[in-house]
Amino acid sequence: PGMINAVRGETREFGSQTIAEGIAVRNVGKITRELISKLVDDIVLVDEADIERAISLLISIEKTVAEGAGAAGLAAVLAYPERFTGRKVGLVLCGGNIDTRLLGIVLQRQLVRERRLVTLRFESADQPGTLARIASIIGEAGGNIIDVTHHRLFLDVPAKAADLDFTVETRDATHTESLIAALTKAGLSPRLLSSSGG
Repeated sequence: PGMINAVRGETREFGSQTIAEGIAVRNVGKITRELISKLVDDIVLVDEADIERAISLLISIEKTVAEGAGAAGLAAVLAYPERFTGRKVGLVLCGGNIDTRLLGIVLQRQLVRERRLVTLRFESADQPGTLARIASIIGEAGGNIIDVTHHRLFLDVPAKAADLDFTVETRDATHTESLIAALTKAGLSPRLLSSSGG
């Protein structure tokens, strides 16, 4: 919010980290502030999730890599669609300086937001065949298993049971729901773990 603070005289708090490092300035220069005051009609703030979504959309639809600051314009359009509906909008994409590890995380997080990458938890008896049964149902429903984790040592799980976490790739949120329905119909009780860690 450095530019808003400088131009509007506000004192908004700065976040601790941002993916848009290229525009995250705390102290705006005098010349820049004067130019913005004269030539820019408005400044909007966007959330980190909007910037991540913009980066992901640019790659998946436009096949263009943009860093956080470079994708901020699209993030604003995504965050405030009512401001841009029915108008001709030109976006300046600048800067592709994004670390490949960070880019991978951003893309995966977008898959999670779209419920195309989900983790399902099952509490089940710790016995042979359970893993194969769950995997078979997921496969028959068209899910692609990315990872399986066994939790036998959690104290909130009975000693003769285990929590099984399946990370599964699906086509979309509707496919995820049908996958969960198929598992439930088979007598299993999958719990969709939230993207916020729960």
